[in-house]
Amino acid sequence: MIFVAAGTQDGRELTKLLLERGHAVTASVVSHYGEQLLAAAGGSRLVINDEPLDEEGLVQYLQAHGIRLFVDASHPYAVHVSQNAMSACRRLGIPYIRYERSLTELSYEGIVVVHSYEEAAAEAAARGRVIFLTTGSRNLKKFTEAGALADCTLIARVLPTAEVLALCEELGLTPKQVVALQGPFSTELNRELFKKYHADVIVTKNSGTIGGTDTKLAAAAALHLPVIVIDRPVLQYDHLAHTYEDVLSFVEENH
Repeated sequence: MIFVAAGTQDGRELTKLLLERGHAVTASVVSHYGEQLLAAAGGSRLVINDEPLDEEGLVQYLQAHGIRLFVDASHPYAVHVSQNAMSACRRLGIPYIRYERSLTELSYEGIVVVHSYEEAAAEAAARGRVIFLTTGSRNLKKFTEAGALADCTLIARVLPTAEVLALCEELGLTPKQVVALQGPFSTELNRELFKKYHADVIVTKNSGTIGGTDTKLAAAAALHLPVIVIDRPVLQYDHLAHTYEDVLSFVEENH
């Protein structure tokens, strides 16, 4: 049994590839929506875990389910997930490999690279009053509660799920401040959304092409808008792959 931390599109695609090659897979998801997407490609060889697991929880789960290899395709910014996974695998002697999507080249001159959400809030506030957030819903609170943004209007682009919309309402965002759409977003659609909401500044992460970073940057460049990019955390992974083929080769060699 292979365990896949499948909190991204990459993780779902890797899960499907492993199933197609005849492997039994436990896929761990972080949302009900992710679970629905995976279940559609399931079958008798797929087990879905939707419970959060810290290091101790992972150790117990991996032991109880006979996991022999761990594929970490969690979100590039979910540092604690990768740290817990590596620690649990080392303790149990289970092979671990991290799949990490390639970064988008940050060549647009309007980019400001920062290393935290707090720094992103401060830099955005220094550059405009209408801040268009494309960083997802999990860290929205860091922006809605940021003192630097108290006099700014936040526009949050998020997934259109009941859970996420309830969170936006709980954080005090009005319907006019929420863009509930599922990507991918073309450069043209990004540009029109930035124009429609009169964005002064774009805030994003460097989530690679699959995360739509390239089209956001292209749209911002076309409108001459500054972009605050929260840089990807850097970890020293036990094994790292940047292609699905490398992950599958590692699986064949170690499983």
